[in-house]
Amino acid sequence: MERSADGSDRYPLLTIREFFDGNTVEDSIAPNQYGYGRPDLAEIARRLDALAANRAVAWVRIQPHEEMFEDGYDGVTAEGIAICTTLTSEEIDERLDVKSLQAEPTWEGMVYDHDDFCDVPAVPGGHRVLSLVWD
Repeated sequence: MERSADGSDRYPLLTIREFFDGNTVEDSIAPNQYGYGRPDLAEIARRLDALAANRAVAWVRIQPHEEMFEDGYDGVTAEGIAICTTLTSEEIDERLDVKSLQAEPTWEGMVYDHDDFCDVPAVPGGHRVLSLVWD
């Protein structure tokens, strides 16, 4: 991915649009839950868009899976979702309905070390970054 090269081989956080627009590969996110009741990509994108529109949310970004940056890999895959917010983990879990997403409860931090990422938006005062992941 071009932006990875610009970020000294760090993983660029992707916007909701960058990850979901034109992406028809259903197992590009939560592959272990695909086909077992997990909502489709369009529904996941819809929920993330609705969350991102909330005034208590500064930004939402897709945390790419490290395999995307291996030689010969073609495609886009997510390791998790980063949510910069003043809301509690419980409030985010409820708004996204993580149970129906078949996701783990959100937790504070990023899926990889913060320094492994580039294109990380600023975290406004009073906000923190939570991650939504699927196990």
